[in-house]
Amino acid sequence: MPIFREIPPTAGFPIHPEDFLSLLRRKHGADCLEQEFREYHAAAYAGVATSGTAAFYLILEALKEISGRKTVIIPSYICPLIPLAIKRAGLNIEICDINRQDFNFNRQDLERIFSVNTDILAVLAVHLAGIPLGIDYLVSLARGKGVFVIEDCAQSLGAVYKGKKAGTWGDFAFFSLCRGKGLTIYEGGIVIASRKDYGAIVEKKIRALLKNSYLAEGLRILELFGYAVFYRPLLFWFVFRLPQLFWHWQGDDARAMIEYFDIDFPLYGVSSLRKAMGHAAFWRLEDAISLQRKQAAYYLSRLAGIEGVKVIAGPTEGKAVYPYLTLLFADPKKQEKARCLFKGLGLGVSVIYLSSITDYGYLKPILPQKILPNARYLAERAITLPTGEFLREKEQERIIDIIKNILRPGQI
Repeated sequence: MPIFREIPPTAGFPIHPEDFLSLLRRKHGADCLEQEFREYHAAAYAGVATSGTAAFYLILEALKEISGRKTVIIPSYICPLIPLAIKRAGLNIEICDINRQDFNFNRQDLERIFSVNTDILAVLAVHLAGIPLGIDYLVSLARGKGVFVIEDCAQSLGAVYKGKKAGTWGDFAFFSLCRGKGLTIYEGGIVIASRKDYGAIVEKKIRALLKNSYLAEGLRILELFGYAVFYRPLLFWFVFRLPQLFWHWQGDDARAMIEYFDIDFPLYGVSSLRKAMGHAAFWRLEDAISLQRKQAAYYLSRLAGIEGVKVIAGPTEGKAVYPYLTLLFADPKKQEKARCLFKGLGLGVSVIYLSSITDYGYLKPILPQKILPNARYLAERAITLPTGEFLREKEQERIIDIIKNILRPGQI
């Protein structure tokens, strides 16, 4: 492997020259990207936002016009931007632990929260790692209490549960178009709503809160072109690993893993050019998902039955999209060893999040402090394996061989 070859840890869409050329060859309507999402999800409404976080924030602002309740339930293992968006919207946060072996809410903890808190506005269902949750139970529980269901599909565009796409079970859903998260316009987000009246309120918030910023949008367009150049293994090291090495050297793991954020996340409109870029690449979605599933299936077959490790796979009633595959070691020391061995190899092995949500020091002032044993258990044992189109068969085999060696008896 060349010294600077670096496989991206998530299966982002590379941008091809034909994507840019299609802007000249094809006509793209003003709402071309919104239309793609409406049709793909058979949704009543779809709108484009600055980012996935901004999309979530807009949903919260819309819900404040619908209900006077103030509390949003979130899972314990989640992107740190989520509580920041809730706090910025002026709402309260309630944290529910997940299961120890998957990303579903722990039912006992969730039912306890519903039984004691009468101020619940919404519950956030996070389809993490491209794996659809068992969301029918959650929807039934929430609607029995008059609670809205918001689906976080930032990592799960195209996932299916019981014949319905992720994002179509709840009242609202949001998707991320950030670099490295599949379909991308470098930075962006999508809101979809199950009802036209809900969508109308979101659209009103978009018009009120997402003002045009030519400077910010111009920078994003330049970054999109930069992404088209650097999002490939021979150049990715310079924009991903090099900054990561710097922040590790500074002792700041959160920044190194791009998990340090500010409550003042950007809010501005997305240009028609970047929307058209997303529209131009949308046709590749199903082919990309098919490849990711194939890569994940190969890991699953090669690691099946090996003692000391478990792959978090999709439910039997659903189809995951696997932007990466999550591996769970029984022994946290094995996870630590894996992280050390894979560091610097450029094989794309990483982690989802560094810790449970309450263990991020900079978030402690805005979060209720709660013991979250299952999220901590998972954070201490999980690694992620790449599934994108840049992964070669010999590199996948090397990843599997290293994992098997770590799990050999006597290895620490």
